[in-house]
Amino acid sequence: MFSWRLRDPSRLTASDLVYPEERLGWGRTVGLGMQHVVAMFGATFLVPIITGFPPSTTLLFSGLGTILFLLITKNQLPSYLGSSFAFLAPIGAATELGGPGFALSGIVLVGLLLALVGVVVHFAGTRWIAAVMPPVVSGTIVALIGFNLAPAARDNFVADPLIAALTLLAVVLTSVVFRGMVARLAILVGVVFGYLVSLLTGRVDPEALAAIETAPWIGLPTFTSPTLDPALLPALLMFVPVVLPLIAENLGHVKGVGQLLGRDLDPLAGRALFADGLATTLAGIFGGSATTTYGENIGVMSATRVFSTAAYWIAAITAILLGLSPKVGAIIFATPAGVLGGVTTALYGLIGIIGVRIWVENQVDFSKPRNQFAAGVGLIVAIADFTLSAGQVSFGGIVLGTVATLVIYHLMDALERLRGRGAEVRPDHAPPAPDPAG
Repeated sequence: MFSWRLRDPSRLTASDLVYPEERLGWGRTVGLGMQHVVAMFGATFLVPIITGFPPSTTLLFSGLGTILFLLITKNQLPSYLGSSFAFLAPIGAATELGGPGFALSGIVLVGLLLALVGVVVHFAGTRWIAAVMPPVVSGTIVALIGFNLAPAARDNFVADPLIAALTLLAVVLTSVVFRGMVARLAILVGVVFGYLVSLLTGRVDPEALAAIETAPWIGLPTFTSPTLDPALLPALLMFVPVVLPLIAENLGHVKGVGQLLGRDLDPLAGRALFADGLATTLAGIFGGSATTTYGENIGVMSATRVFSTAAYWIAAITAILLGLSPKVGAIIFATPAGVLGGVTTALYGLIGIIGVRIWVENQVDFSKPRNQFAAGVGLIVAIADFTLSAGQVSFGGIVLGTVATLVIYHLMDALERLRGRGAEVRPDHAPPAPDPAG
């Protein structure tokens, strides 16, 4: 597993790939690993800032989770496990309801469910997932998670509209003006720019600055254990829909990397899901943010054409070392609300658009009534944040929107089949256009 075949860079052409089982010299490999750290850092540290979890703990367990992922997938599937944004809404609701410990219980639940899905996929394949979550359903669920978070972005934005607007502008301009790696780091650039402007204009909380000064450079992060109030047990159901986008993200990662490598990596899909589930469970037990595979790092591999898992071991070890620095955690935790407002306005919108992208890439046919109603009703329920209360427990827009999307789609699908029109309405996406070349 740790015997990477050495490739001579002088013999590599521009089109050559460095495969997962290969590596360049250790100097170059360390540089590539650091590049992966930079690529994941902007999004990964943003989640604990938003949720209030300790940033150092999140970095530590993102590194440990990545190592678990590489081990479980036998070093054949390059990936970094960074913080998942799909958990933001249920974490916020659960924290308000039962505190951070209760939110961690939800993370552990999702991790265990995802690991279970991984075991099923490993032995049964992925076709059943496609039947339960066709593109119109999976795209809607991903989109509604992002759009449901819009009020949170608004609240941070209005806390300091000037800094928020400048941060958002920096994100947009970086992604448009620059190319390559700099453009991919638009979120990180926006945060750094907004942070610096806030420092220069005296907008950073003095207590946060004092915490940075007193924090040691080396030390263990803060560990928090999950708590569970039996009376609030039904509220954990709000976390269950998060399993669906995590499945979509992991399967998309397997497909994407396989396409870039020209390899069939589908046999590793179950291992990938199980590994992410195990990493999320471990993070939740000790107070870190839940994990998922990161598209930012696929972008790095696509740009460099280096898929060596050795680089990901370097990235994971670097993240662990950063997690063992309380001062780094204090600097991250001091990010002003206005900066968060600007960057989350962009980020939550991008999460929503990922769902739309799933529709587009799969050519979802919205002339079909079941696609129209499943997506339309699910989005409205989530964006308006419909709630359903049962005693002390309240289910919000993400849960209800997910349930509405699944029920409407499969109910209308069953009714159409009963009416004998199933052959007419399938598939849910448009067939590929004929090849003009024959």
